[in-house]
Amino acid sequence: MEGNLIIKNAKIVTPLGHKAVRGSEMGKLSILSEAVIVITNGLIDFIGKLKDLPTRYNSQDYQEFDAGGNVALPGFVDSHTHLIFGGFRPDEFEWRLKGDSYMSIMERGGGIQSTVNATKSTPKDDLVKKALWFLKRMSEMGVTTVEAKSGYGLDLETEMKMLEVIELLKTSSENKVNIISTFLGAHAIPPEYKGRTGEYVDLLIKMLPLVKEKADFCDVFCEKNVFELEDSRRLLKTAREQGFGLKLHADEIVSLGGGELSAELDAVSADHLLHVSDEGIKAMAEKGVVATLLPLTAFALKEPYAPARKFIDTGCAVALATDLNPGSCFSGSIPLTIALACIYMNMSIEETITALTLNGAAALRLADKIGSLEKGKRGDVIILGSDNYKVLPYYVGMNCVQTTIISGNIVK
Repeated sequence: MEGNLIIKNAKIVTPLGHKAVRGSEMGKLSILSEAVIVITNGLIDFIGKLKDLPTRYNSQDYQEFDAGGNVALPGFVDSHTHLIFGGFRPDEFEWRLKGDSYMSIMERGGGIQSTVNATKSTPKDDLVKKALWFLKRMSEMGVTTVEAKSGYGLDLETEMKMLEVIELLKTSSENKVNIISTFLGAHAIPPEYKGRTGEYVDLLIKMLPLVKEKADFCDVFCEKNVFELEDSRRLLKTAREQGFGLKLHADEIVSLGGGELSAELDAVSADHLLHVSDEGIKAMAEKGVVATLLPLTAFALKEPYAPARKFIDTGCAVALATDLNPGSCFSGSIPLTIALACIYMNMSIEETITALTLNGAAALRLADKIGSLEKGKRGDVIILGSDNYKVLPYYVGMNCVQTTIISGNIVK
């Protein structure tokens, strides 16, 4: 019966479609009460009313689950995380509370380089164990698919180690969450390449064919004094030629033009975007680049939130993700992400649900497989402890996911 499940008495709430939903369409959800979802071999096989359920499903081949009239949503997609890392950085959090900036901490040897050093010295098995703990917590909050980046190696050996950890997590019997991998060798400039960013980009380009079998996407921290526009462009164009999907950390600290660059290169997503220009928003809307916004990071850094309303009103597709990482955002809290999006980014709960499901899937090129409750898609379903989906931001920072189902298997 593994992967075979009949969910009865559910109130289905879902976006619809096989691609990112843009602009005002993000606020439209399909709602069906007293519904049945049949999952066969991990895929949704039937959705409808109980009276319309074909008799072929009335067999002992299926486990049954009574949703009790509560809301059934598509599984949440956390499309931007730094899940794999060694060590922790609580001291830096205190420094920021005292007024130190993210970039000043980075310049004095903290920040990303601190985690790079810890990750290099952490055995692979220990990295797996730590990530498994996070994945379990994520699944309890309704996450059924997560993106995991490398980027705490900055050399081929450690970047490969991180990608191999992701491969081990994908096949671990202790993990049920689906994982998409991203190569982020361009996360910071190693000390030995200080002042020679172009030479480090040359090295990254040489790494691309070596990591291709283990990574779905190539990402770059496109930022002033890190990887500026021309270096970012050169790396990403080469990655695109080699078949990678493209992502950018864009316009997080200053308005550099990362949004415009993401549109120029037909990137799948541009992420952060706290300081994106109006021109960048317009260009992303025209090219269909998903704007992945990360409110937990803005919250933790005490920075202005990304202009979600402007993105949506301009016709962009907006996704939401946590940005779980050991430095700027040590949190994978979906409940707090939802609350911040609704309270401080002025997104409706309907837009927020779409951003965390179908548009999150689109940010990983998976909208044809997950992100909505429709026949043929993977049986990733979460059941809330309520018949009203509007409790999601109302329970500020509190988890109201009662049951998580991945590929037709109950994991919580």
